[in-house]
Amino acid sequence: MIDSYTFGRIVIDGETYTNDVIIFPNRVKDNWWRKEGHILNPEDLKEVSEESPEVLIVGKGANGRLTVPPETRDYIESQGVDLIVEKSDKATETYNEIKDKKKVVAAFHLTC
Repeated sequence: MIDSYTFGRIVIDGETYTNDVIIFPNRVKDNWWRKEGHILNPEDLKEVSEESPEVLIVGKGANGRLTVPPETRDYIESQGVDLIVEKSDKATETYNEIKDKKKVVAAFHLTC
């Protein structure tokens, strides 16, 4: 469960993270880096694909600066994964609403 999110900080199951994260059903990957910073490329999601989620939630930052290009959307959707892309505050709410209903992975950009 995501306990809270503020610019640059997320608390997951009581643990505080200050770098971008990917939340898997059984673990959290801290210090998640992308090939191009504020652009989400398919290769940035290799571990996500290996997990075979039903849903991928992308928190695109407090101001929505992380972009998800069409080729990345196509890549995720071609695997039968529903993609939800929202500003990180809204994405935390969405994650908490559906995490117990579906197999969900969530990737969060915590700052801009």
